[in-house]
Parts: sequence; C-alpha cells; structure tokens
Amino acid sequence: MKLTRPGHWSHARPWQTNAALILIGSGLLLLTRQLVSEFDHFTMGFSGVSGWSAILYAFAVIIILTQPVDRYTFGIILAFAVAFRLVTLFPPPHLSSDIYRYAWDGVVQHAGISPYRYVPGDPALSFLREPNQELFDNINRRDYAHTIYPPVAQLFFYVITFINPTMTFMKTAMVLFEGLTLYALIKFLRELGIRREQSLLYAWCPLLVWEIGSSGHLDSIAMAFIALALLSRYRKQPILTGLFLGLAIMTKMYPLVLLPALFRRGEYKMPATVAAVIALGYGCYSSVGIRVFGFLGSYVQEEGMDSGARYFLLELAQHTPGLHQLSTVPYLVFAALIFAALVAWCWRTCCRPQPVRTDSAQIRRFGLPADAGFLVPAFALALALMLLFSPHYPWYVAWLVPFLTLVPDLTVFAYVCGLFYMCTTALAVGAGPQQYLLNKILYSGVLTAFLLDVLLRRWPIHRPYFRLVQEHRQ
Repeated sequence: MKLTRPGHWSHARPWQTNAALILIGSGLLLLTRQLVSEFDHFTMGFSGVSGWSAILYAFAVIIILTQPVDRYTFGIILAFAVAFRLVTLFPPPHLSSDIYRYAWDGVVQHAGISPYRYVPGDPALSFLREPNQELFDNINRRDYAHTIYPPVAQLFFYVITFINPTMTFMKTAMVLFEGLTLYALIKFLRELGIRREQSLLYAWCPLLVWEIGSSGHLDSIAMAFIALALLSRYRKQPILTGLFLGLAIMTKMYPLVLLPALFRRGEYKMPATVAAVIALGYGCYSSVGIRVFGFLGSYVQEEGMDSGARYFLLELAQHTPGLHQLSTVPYLVFAALIFAALVAWCWRTCCRPQPVRTDSAQIRRFGLPADAGFLVPAFALALALMLLFSPHYPWYVAWLVPFLTLVPDLTVFAYVCGLFYMCTTALAVGAGPQQYLLNKILYSGVLTAFLLDVLLRRWPIHRPYFRLVQEHRQ
C-alpha cells in the first residue's frame, strides 16, 4: 500500500505543518503571557491557563510526530521556544520561592562561609541581610532549614551570583542550561536518525516554561547533564558519561537511578568517574562535617517519606479492605523489588559490551538503533522512581521530558501533562484527602493512557498509520 497517496487524512504538506505550528505557538505564547498576568489579576486561573496550554501542546506534539516538515519548521519551533521563556524571564517568580535560596547560598559563599553551616535566619549571617533584603525576605524555611542542595548545585550558585546576584540573571542562567539540554537532544536525535524537529516535545513543553522559565528551578542544570550523559553513553564515551552523570547527581540526587542503565558490563571507567565526582564534590564542602547533607534528613520527614504519607500507591493499598494497617516497610520492599527487576533488565540488555539485538521489542517499537537500546531501560527507571515516589510538585518530573523527547510515549506524556495540570487545581494541597483524590485522578489517567497505548499499538487497523508515523519521524 502506498502511504503517500494524496487525500489521506493523516497527510499534509510542510507549509501546512508550519502554518499549524505558528497558530498553536501563538496560542501558547498568549497563554504564557496570561500566566504572568494571573500573578496579579485573576482572569481564568492557573488551572485554566495550564489546561489550555497542555491541550495546545498535545496538538503540537501530534503534528510534529506525524506530519512532514521543511527547512523552516525548526526555526519556527526555536523562535517560539525562546519567546515563551522571554515572557516569563523578567517578572519575579510567583509559583515557587526556591530560587531565592539558590541566590542566597551563592551570596553566603561569596562571604567565605559554607552554605551548609547556618540557616539563613541565623544571627551569624545577619550582616548579609540588609544588602540582600529581597532574597532574605523570600526564602522559605529560612529559620530552621539548612540548604538541601548538593555541592555541584552550590558551585553553580556561586558562579551565577558572582556574575550577577539578581533573580533575573539566576533565571537567565537556568534558561541557558535549557538551551544546553536542547542542543544535546538535537545532536542525539540526529545521531539516532530522527529529525531534529522532534525536539519540540522539549522546547514547547509548558511544564518547563512554567517551572524553569518562570520559577527558575535548579532541575534545568540536572537535565542538561542528564542529556549530555545519555549522548555520551550512545557515543561509547565512558569517562564523559560518568562525568556528566556525576554532575547531574551532585545537582539533584535523583539521576543516581540511571546508573544501572548507563553502565556497560566490563567497563568500569564510568562508575569510577561518577564516584570520583561525588567524592570530590562532598570533599570540597567537608569542613562542616555531616551538615554537608543539609536539610535532606529533615526533608524526608517533612515530606512524609519515612511515615509513608508521601506514597500514593501505599495510601491506595491502605484504602483496600484488610490492608488498612499496612506499614511503610512492605511498600519499600515492594519498591526495592521493582527496581531490582529493572536493574536485572538493564543487566541483560544495555549493560552488554555488544549492542542489543536489532529485533528487540523496544527497538521495533521506538525505531531506535541497536546502540541506543539503553534509552528505554533508563526511561523506565526514571519513570518508576517518579510513580513510586509520587511527587507533589510538577518540577520534580521535569527530567522525564528529555527522555520523552527521545522516546515519545503516550503514558509518560499523560503523566507529565496530567501532573502539570493537576498541580494548578484546588486539589493540589500537598497532603490529605484532596491530595489523595488528585493522585487517584492522575494515576487513573496514566493507566488509561497506558491501556490506550497498548490498544493502538496492537490493533491491526492502525499498523499502516504507525508505519507512516515512523517514516515521518526520520
């Protein structure tokens, strides 16, 4: 059957693709401007802005994954991506105040003091308050929480505030790291034989525009190093892979879960480099002793990770008759078994010195070359961590977006966009019955997306169309 016959419903010319993207991009740009307006004047509410943003983003993703493009398409994608972030760059952060702690930690280091030594409200730092009053006034947990951010994050706080200790510049630095992530993804896509326009999944993601462009979250730096680590792993550069993965771990701890998927059996330069980066990072701040881990222990308690209140799947099980008294220990054992199974999968596939079989399931499904077989297990480890951890904040799942860009998946798309939207509704309180209801809706949507994905991939009528999609992605 000829898949390029005229008149097929799924067909368009490149100029039509570009026109559609311009319309959708313009809509997203107006919604981004509306987000900033909502900071001061309620019009449609954050949930209204996020809901319509997610819908338009979904349309853009469908178009870029299924329709032809030309030499102008990437320019359109890049221009709108920059415009979205420029709109959010200059207004002060409104949805999160974490960025003020970033800048404060940098200022403290410039005074020759370890950021792990004192809480911001300690009298020993009172001489820093007046020249940095705006920072101090907006720091959350300033009277009882030592900084929680690892050493590489602190290094970047030092460098950024050395250049310019303002909120706008801190946000600018985070957006520039987004540019580094996008660059690495584009390089990776081209080496995978996939057209670079698929980078729209990252560049236009509204969650990133809100949480990086507007709030300036540190996850931007971690994502850049994760993307570089994935690219280095594909290029079989173990030292660079370990370096970038170690830097990502020392920026935000969660990339540690990727280690089994990026390891190649018999190649120990990568894990040795990761260990060296971690040791060197903590060694640079070791003068404070155990306090180098900052607020981490207290954060585990505050977020209900030790009591089990944080974990939605545990709470769901506790609502089952006969399991009301289920404790955290069995759940953690269950989570450990899940990760053990995923690590075993990594060991059988992506850890081999030779490439995985070219007819493996993930290669057939995603159209990946054999040497990129590690991407799917790495993606699975990252997703499993988030689903089992059930974060209450949308920026925690931002690191899934680079994986989603390389390996588009309906289930993860539903999870990322669903959490982004639900966290802007009245249910997003962080704990209690409302948060439980939010997670019930979210996880139900994710399960539905998973079942729909299985159905669409297995239903014979859709097979010719999916072959057409794969052709368009090349």
